[in-house]
Amino acid sequence: MIILKIGGSIITEKSSDEPKVNYEQLDRITTEIAEAYKKMDKKLIILHGAGSYGHPIVKRTGIHMGISNNKQLVDFAETQRLQNELNTIVTGELIKKGVPAIPVQASATAIMKNGKLISMDTSVIKGFVDIGLVPVLYGVPAYDSEQKCSILSGDQIAPFLAKNLGADSIIHATDVDGIFTANPKEDKNAKLIEKITNENLTQVKNYLSGSSHTDVTSGMLGKVMELANIAKEGTKCVILNGLKQGRIKNALLGKQVTGTVVEF
Repeated sequence: MIILKIGGSIITEKSSDEPKVNYEQLDRITTEIAEAYKKMDKKLIILHGAGSYGHPIVKRTGIHMGISNNKQLVDFAETQRLQNELNTIVTGELIKKGVPAIPVQASATAIMKNGKLISMDTSVIKGFVDIGLVPVLYGVPAYDSEQKCSILSGDQIAPFLAKNLGADSIIHATDVDGIFTANPKEDKNAKLIEKITNENLTQVKNYLSGSSHTDVTSGMLGKVMELANIAKEGTKCVILNGLKQGRIKNALLGKQVTGTVVEF
């Protein structure tokens, strides 16, 4: 089983203050997934981020820090509606290309506690995969037993599913070539870290400074730590640039691509 996480920054205009899909990239990425899916001999689960469909409204309303008034309850509901809308668009593109992509709202069964995913029912997801469907989950605001609401990001969902469903690998497609010694968008001397292991994890943590856009899910450091934790349990993780032609397709087919491998 492969879990593919597609960053919201590559399927939406993440820097936009209003929800806006990057249809050119979405069409190319879903085409790559469809082409690979027809040749794959492994089961597939897809996750996608929220990008401009989530980060701006969440940061503006503060719901990721908890609910303290009735207006935020409306914001909570509206944010979920927007995520559902983006998921409908993503699954629609996949279905058009022949992938049996079925929307799955993770927050329907998830329980968070102070921003951490405590439990989520995966039995239906397993059932979908077993009968040949491709579940497509997405980051969402979710019920939090302590603060009423926190963000259940795809970066938390991916390792949770990998652990509970026994995935072989997680492919994380973002908007940079992998993990660097500095922000490659700002520092031309930043060097790609091709592999993260137990030996260099502390050093890598010191390099990271987070995403350059509005991000309420802890940025690149959070992504790396979630992947490192599941890699320690035997799941191979790869971070690659989903904006580069062919990389998602080749990674799904098991080919070596430019990126960062997280493996312990």
